[in-house]
Amino acid sequence: MSRRHPTVAEDEIRGTAQGTAPVPLSVLDLVTVGAGRTASDALRTSVAIAKLTESRAFHRYWVAEHHSMPGVASSSPAVILAHLAAHTTRIRLGSGGVMLPNHAPLVIAEQFGTLEAMAPGRIDLGLGRAPGTDGATAAALRRSDRLREGADDFPEQLMELTRFLDDDFPDGHPYRRIHAVPGPVQATSPGGVQSPHRPPLWLLGSSGFSAQLAGSLGLPFAFAHHFSAQNTIPALDLYRESFRPSAVLDEPYALIGVSALATDDEKEARRQVRAAVLNMIRLRTGRPGLVPTPEEAEAYEFSPMEEEFANSWNANVVHGTADEVRSGLDDLHKRTGADELMITGNAHSGDVRLRSYELLADAYGLPTASTGSAAS
Repeated sequence: MSRRHPTVAEDEIRGTAQGTAPVPLSVLDLVTVGAGRTASDALRTSVAIAKLTESRAFHRYWVAEHHSMPGVASSSPAVILAHLAAHTTRIRLGSGGVMLPNHAPLVIAEQFGTLEAMAPGRIDLGLGRAPGTDGATAAALRRSDRLREGADDFPEQLMELTRFLDDDFPDGHPYRRIHAVPGPVQATSPGGVQSPHRPPLWLLGSSGFSAQLAGSLGLPFAFAHHFSAQNTIPALDLYRESFRPSAVLDEPYALIGVSALATDDEKEARRQVRAAVLNMIRLRTGRPGLVPTPEEAEAYEFSPMEEEFANSWNANVVHGTADEVRSGLDDLHKRTGADELMITGNAHSGDVRLRSYELLADAYGLPTASTGSAAS
């Protein structure tokens, strides 16, 4: 058995299935903004969902990084996670993910070291290598148009970030005397006491590159099934085949992001999903905007090509009544063997999203407690 990393416990990665769920259930939040709503409304919804899912024994709550999209208010995951940390006490919080090429590794180490100090032992650091936006916005973020170089340098950036988190650059390295604070260096200062935890690293992906890298490094892996379903099983197979035991994990651990929406009525689920796919069509055709209402989607005339896209997209969105969604998630787990299901519920209304997680918790018999305030 491999030696455990001194600051990352395996139980900070592996969750425990609750109720009748086949694996731990978690949440991926894009902080979506619906037409007629504000970013403040969306953030209040995020707090309400985090409180609800914490009270119903969901394992973790991740926030994605996206930019220049009016309907997605999650451009600053670290800021949002600090806000969520102030309103929760148990649920793991993390990035799903921070796009590493957009940021200096030292900055990420400082941000997530600060989050770890705010919520010790429950912060995850999920990393992706895509920009999380279009090329022009990525160039503005990075102050460079050499975008390909950022993706190609991902393994090197990952190693640099890891060394900042662990404060273990070797002697002679130009960064040997640079320290990410809050971080391990505080424990070595006179009178210093430092938390034994540091955020576990996860690699995120929608293809084989990050799957293979995560496997070779013995890290946990998160796959974006919700927008790359055709690659899910090949990527998970590659991750498991590539896996080498590490100081963090003895065996592979993979979660998949799943788009799922449960409503009290099957027809209402179709209405909500129709609006979400119209939003995706607009995004894919260079017309990003706020998430439209179901009424707007019903009045919209889809072209034959848009209808084809909608049917293809919605085939991978698990939606319907709670029983139907539970059955769909169970089937997806059986097909993929995923160790965890991370659910993202996209809808115009925060109340609809909140109700979806409540229905799923009930369908799986998850523990019940006070749910806190309603969403906007």
